[in-house]
This record gives sequence, structure tokens and C-alpha cells, in this order.
Amino acid sequence: MAEEEVAPAAAQSEFGLYGLAVMGQNLALNIAEKGFSISVCNRSPAKVDTCVTRAEQELGDDAGLLRGFKPIEEFVASLAKPRRIMFLVKAGPAVDETIEKFLPFLEEGDILIDGGNEWFENSRRRAEYLEPKGIKYLAVGVSGGEEGARNGPSLMPGGPKDAWDVVEPIFKKVAAKHTDGSPCTTYLGGAGAGNYVKMVHNGIEYGDMQLISESYDILKTVAGMSNDELAETFSKWNEGNLDSFLIEITSLIFAKKDTDVYDANGNLNAGDDAKYLVDMILDCTGNKGTGKMTVKEACEQSVACPTIASALDARFISFQKEDREYMSKKLTGPGEVPQVDRDQLLKDVEDALYASKICSYAQGMNLIKEASKKYDWGVSLGDCARIWRGGCIIRAKFLDLITQAYERDPDLPSLLVDPFFMDEINSRQSSWRRVVALCVATGIACPSMSSSLAYFDAYRRPRQTANLLQAQRDFFGSHTFERIDKPRGEWFHCKWTNKHA
Repeated sequence: MAEEEVAPAAAQSEFGLYGLAVMGQNLALNIAEKGFSISVCNRSPAKVDTCVTRAEQELGDDAGLLRGFKPIEEFVASLAKPRRIMFLVKAGPAVDETIEKFLPFLEEGDILIDGGNEWFENSRRRAEYLEPKGIKYLAVGVSGGEEGARNGPSLMPGGPKDAWDVVEPIFKKVAAKHTDGSPCTTYLGGAGAGNYVKMVHNGIEYGDMQLISESYDILKTVAGMSNDELAETFSKWNEGNLDSFLIEITSLIFAKKDTDVYDANGNLNAGDDAKYLVDMILDCTGNKGTGKMTVKEACEQSVACPTIASALDARFISFQKEDREYMSKKLTGPGEVPQVDRDQLLKDVEDALYASKICSYAQGMNLIKEASKKYDWGVSLGDCARIWRGGCIIRAKFLDLITQAYERDPDLPSLLVDPFFMDEINSRQSSWRRVVALCVATGIACPSMSSSLAYFDAYRRPRQTANLLQAQRDFFGSHTFERIDKPRGEWFHCKWTNKHA
């Protein structure tokens, strides 16, 4: 870039952000509020004006730290070298298009930062593409939604360590803070590592949400609890082992009446404040793809993640609302709801939810561990848990305990065998089994809770049925097998019938 095009040094910003939808605007305001000068730009110029106006309204004396630019060349020229440019655009081709827009104006040593929910392989490809050009590429998972972006998200960076060193002071100030004051961000590893950790975070989020929904179904269907009782129950749970953002908002959701609801055009919907909003919402949910990504990667890395996979399946089934309505008239289930002791059921469901949650996080951590080995990222699982403690959707008191588990043993083969979690899950086993059995007897689907229990049972049994599977594979496909009376690695084939070779 020619010297005469560069803005005067005194006017140059420390950081640039391109892409000013709500997430981008909120993150830009957060950065300025933390005392960093920032330039902003957007494909549609009107959003630049909106962001500058918000800064004037929300930042007071710091409003001048945020400046808007419309032509990309002016935006890039406004940044101090090495330029640090973060973009928040739709994942996929839009990211490649954005990179190509910037390349003519960049120089060796500049840093591009993708803050979207990108597939990690795309980030690895882009980093490889930009490296010969001297451009450093960071891909950063950003969790916490719009509120997190404005007030402090969990930030999960992956890419060149020297690029992280340049942006670290800004990210640590902007990130959410745990109650101990530590920032919810740290360097995770090479290209793609941040995307991968964020992807697994979202997969765990799917599991958490499904387990909570199953608990709701049991308490409503079997115990006959009202929405007010459910709100009170979840509020109490939020004061104990299940203390988390998702449990907290669930208690608030149950208490909310059918008011303050807007249609797609922003018009206030005339609801019925005598009814509860949760009962008026169609039981049909979507997904934005990160759950699919997690399950796909679990298959790719040969890591069992049944809690997450069953949560994704539950979303698919929920989306088939019309089919379910039709089949409900054709298919029958148990005729009566068993009588239960409500107090015991409440305790059992709380314990079952907590035990299932341990299994879900164990699965997610194992998936990160295997990918880190494959791609030589060196991801610290303890750091993952630590930076998830604030800002993100799965933030929970529970994550302090996971952080401590990996501090005790960074090479822990599974959370299930950490002494603390082993005691926790063993002490809740009876409750867990009673709840799953009750769901079967009642005809309540509990896919994630039951798959969590099956995962636990599969890992705790030294002898399973894979011997029969392997015999079947050898019978029809000559896939061979190992023997229990021979060293591992020695393979055998049986002539199962006279027709076999």
C-alpha cells in the first residue's frame, strides 16, 4: 500500500472490525468501551452510521474511540500496523470473498481474524492460503450471543501464536471475566483449533438443552408440575450443583406469561397474559449446523458422543411436527402414568440430569483431545473448561470442577475416571436408573438421558458384545479377529462353514 494513502499515525486505530450486524456492532462497542481505538466498516454503509450513532449514545466520553469508514481502502488505511482486522460475516463463501476484498490493501505481518462459526477445515485452508502472502490468520470462536459480544464473550482463538500475542491484550480485556477475575480467553492452538473448540462447545450446548428439556417433560408429565412449580424447582437447582446459565434462563422461561412477544416485522403480538408463553410455543426447533458438525467430527475421529448425537436427533424429530401429529393418532404407548413420590422424583431427576451432564462433557472433551492429537494443536482441556466458565452459553459452576479435574491430571483419559466425578456419578446411579426406567414405563422419550446412561454402562463393563460383532464380520467378510488368549495385534480368521475358504 502506498505511503501517501496511510492515515496520519496519530489518527490510526488499534483494531478494525468488518461486519456490523448485531454481533459485530456489539463487539465493536465492547472493544471501544474497554479503551481501545477501533475502526468499523460494513458492506452496507448504513450499518456503519448505525454503529457510530450507537457509540455516541452508549459510550459517552469513549465514543470517539470508535470511527466508521465506508470504502474498504479507507478502513484499512485507518489502522496502525500490523493491522488487526476482525470480520464477523456469514460462514462459508462469504468469508473467502471478504478475504479477497482485503488482500489488495494488506501487507506482510497484517492479521486477519475470523469471528464466525466456521467449519475448522475452512480455517485451516485459509491459513495455508494466506501464509505465503505473509498474512497471519486467526479463527476465533465467539460465544455468548449478542449480550456476550457487548458485555464480554468467551473467545476461543486458534492460529499462529505470534498473531495471538499481538491481539492478546485486546482480547483479554474484551472477554468475559470469571468470578476470580481471569479472562475467558486463551490461546488454544494452531489453525482451526479455536473453531473446533467452539464447535464442541455448541455440541455440548445441544446436549445440555436436550437434557434439561427431558427433565421438564418428566416433571410435567409424571409429577404434574405447574409452570410456577417448574420455575421454582429450576431456580432452586440453580443454587446447587446445576448452577448454570441454561438452568437460570429455564426458570425464567417457565415463569414468563404470554406478553412482550413480537412478530417477524417487529410488531407487538397481542398475547394472552393469563397463559404462560412456553405453552404457546410450537414444539418444533431448528439448528444452525454446529451440532451436525460436532456429530460429523465425532464419527470422523471415532469418538463416541451419543448424548450430543441423540440431542441432534431429537431436534430432527421435533421438526417433523406434522408427521408426529399424524402418528400420534396411529401409535399407542403405555395407558397409565405410574404413581410416584414427588419429592423422590424431584431428587432423582436432578441427580439424573447432573450425571448425564457429566457424560456429555466427558464426550466433548474426548473429542477435542483426539482432534488435538491428529492436528498437533496441543489444546489444553483444562483451558477449554476454564474459558467456558463465563460469557458463553454453557457457562456453569460445574466448569470450575472440570478445570480442577484437568489441573489434577492434564492427561485424564475421561472425566468419568477423575476421582471427584467418579464419586459424583456413582452416588447418583440409582436415581439415574430409576428416571430412565420410569421414562420407558411411561412412554416418555428421554434420548439424551438414556444414551448418557448407556455410555456410562458401556465404559464401565470390561467385557461387551463386540466379540459377537467381530465374529459376524469375519463370517461374512473375512475381517479377521483377535483372541483373548493371544497378544493384541495377532489376527485370526475362521472357516465358519464348509463353504468358507
